[in-house]
Amino acid sequence: MHLADNRYIAGEHFTEADIRAFVTLIRFDAAYNGAFKCNIRKLADYPNLSGYVREIHQWRGIAETVRIDQIKRGYYGIGHINPTKIVPKGPDLDFDSPHGREHLAGKGVFTRA
Repeated sequence: MHLADNRYIAGEHFTEADIRAFVTLIRFDAAYNGAFKCNIRKLADYPNLSGYVREIHQWRGIAETVRIDQIKRGYYGIGHINPTKIVPKGPDLDFDSPHGREHLAGKGVFTRA
C-alpha cells in the first residue's frame, strides 16, 4: 500500500532503497518466481509494485541496463537450485506497458523520458 500513495520507497525522493528494490523486483517474474519456487503470485498481481517497476524501467537509460535473458541464465544456471540447468523461454514480460503512476506526478524528482 505504501507505493499507492508514495512515488518512491522513502516518499518523494528516489534513493538507494529504490535502486535496490528495482533490481530485485525486475528479476522476480523472470527468475525468482520459477527458480526459487516463489510462484503463488507474479509481480503483476501487485499493481503498485508492478507499476513502480515499470515506471523506473521506462526512465531514460534504465531499460538498456536490464538483460532478462542474462538474469534467467544466471539464476537457472545454479546447479543446486536447477540441476537440469534448463532455462525457460518465458515468461513474456512487458515492462513498457503503461505504469499508471501518473497520479503521483509532482511527488518525485524523475519523470518518464
